[in-house]
Amino acid sequence: MRMVAFKQVDKLVAISVLGAVLVAWGFLVGFDAFRAFVGEVNDVGTGQYTLSKAVAYTLLTVPRRGYQFFGYAALIGGLLGMGTLATSGELTALRAAGLSKLRICVSVIVALTALTVVVMLMGETVAPAGERKAEALELAAKSRDVAIGRGGSLWARDGRNVVNAKHGRTRAGKHGPAVELQDVRVFEFDDAGKLTVLSLAKTATHADGEWTFHDVRRTQFGKASATSTTQAQAQWKSMLDPNVLAVSMIHPEYLSIGDLSRNIDYMQHNRQDAGSYQRAYWGRIFYPLNVLVLAFCAVPFAFGTLRTGGLGKRLFIGIALAISYYFFQSAVVSMGAVYNFNLALANAMPSLLLAGAATVYFRRYG
Repeated sequence: MRMVAFKQVDKLVAISVLGAVLVAWGFLVGFDAFRAFVGEVNDVGTGQYTLSKAVAYTLLTVPRRGYQFFGYAALIGGLLGMGTLATSGELTALRAAGLSKLRICVSVIVALTALTVVVMLMGETVAPAGERKAEALELAAKSRDVAIGRGGSLWARDGRNVVNAKHGRTRAGKHGPAVELQDVRVFEFDDAGKLTVLSLAKTATHADGEWTFHDVRRTQFGKASATSTTQAQAQWKSMLDPNVLAVSMIHPEYLSIGDLSRNIDYMQHNRQDAGSYQRAYWGRIFYPLNVLVLAFCAVPFAFGTLRTGGLGKRLFIGIALAISYYFFQSAVVSMGAVYNFNLALANAMPSLLLAGAATVYFRRYG
């Protein structure tokens, strides 16, 4: 009978919490997608970018947005679902029946775990694929000179020349985005379409309005021979727009765990900095832990909503906790990257500390 009662408790909590999570999730994702769509509408008319393509672009990015906002939806939905139980008196009845706060919170986490697994699968399959198709769609419509190849490689036309880069990344610079391309190949053709020069560079960077090759080998083809020269650094006279290239590069946090792992192995093998990919990799690995721990620690704020301050106050405190946790986790991970701290431990530490604080709470007030 006790096992049946527990199952009924889990079902009651799951229905209330999951319903509220789905509503909050739909609202957050819908609002963010609408905001992005409004921004895309401003670009309608650029090249062949039409309103229908703006709609398609936005819809393709919805799975990625769903993955990003699920943690916030789990927190808000958990508080709202438990608040509904408190308002109806069911939470008080459960407490009066002898169930501890910890036992009720475990029911919430059990319900959220199943949904978190689904979101994780979406984040590893549909979301990255949708993001790649969205970026390719936008680039093809807005710029005829840049395309994303299979595996995320970049192809661009630079006058009569053709440029290929296996990887690329961007960061904010003083004069617009600072772009770095890795494993660059530049094919230079003459007016008759004959290949005259092939340049192979380990990296190519754009900063302060200029492109620069690093570790470049330049092979010039004659009628009956070819000559090669190597340079540690050389200026690259190119008309490629770094703003367009920056748009074409999928951010590491949007890639799947498999893609991130392959990028990290490749960059480490070639002695390149893989820090941004490693941060994104461990962020994805600890994603379910971060979501569930945050929800687990925020749900107790829903207890006693009728006695002290109402649901609005509790909801505000829970959201404030989530925001504080987000900035704290970002700071810890960033410091770990700067000081070469173990990134796995840096990503796990905030959740472990929060779980420890929750354990102390439940022992005192559970």
